[in-house]
Amino acid sequence: MPFSFLHSTHQEPPILIPAIGLDLRVRVPPEMAGGLLTSIETVNAPGYGPPLHRHHETEIFYVLEGRYLFEVDGRRLTAETGDVVTVPGGAAHTFVNITDGPARQFIQIVPGLDAKAFFLGLADVMRDGKLDQAALNAFGKQWHMEFLGPPLKKPAR
Repeated sequence: MPFSFLHSTHQEPPILIPAIGLDLRVRVPPEMAGGLLTSIETVNAPGYGPPLHRHHETEIFYVLEGRYLFEVDGRRLTAETGDVVTVPGGAAHTFVNITDGPARQFIQIVPGLDAKAFFLGLADVMRDGKLDQAALNAFGKQWHMEFLGPPLKKPAR
């Protein structure tokens, strides 16, 4: 069996990445699941989300708190607390927290990847909160990921 015993507690400190409005806890690192998956819990600040991107991993987003606007292969949808959104590997996707407070998700990534290294690297590339497309593309190549455009903007009221 590829999975190892793990107890990930709520008391573990998050990885704080303010440049991209993200707090992240790796709940199941890939080495504990034989590389089959990675599970992360995220908190996104209002108006924040990743640049439009695609990669071979499938992602399953479970909204724990708040509301997100997702875009998946050009289709937009709103996901609220309790909703699940699956993004197949290879689909161009992004999302943004559209609430006025922090929003949280539990995300499973299949197959697994080193989420801590990935997000710390992304934070370094976006350290000023600005998109440098050349730097994003170079970073993306390291992770077999393609960055296609900017993050979604939170819709005006």
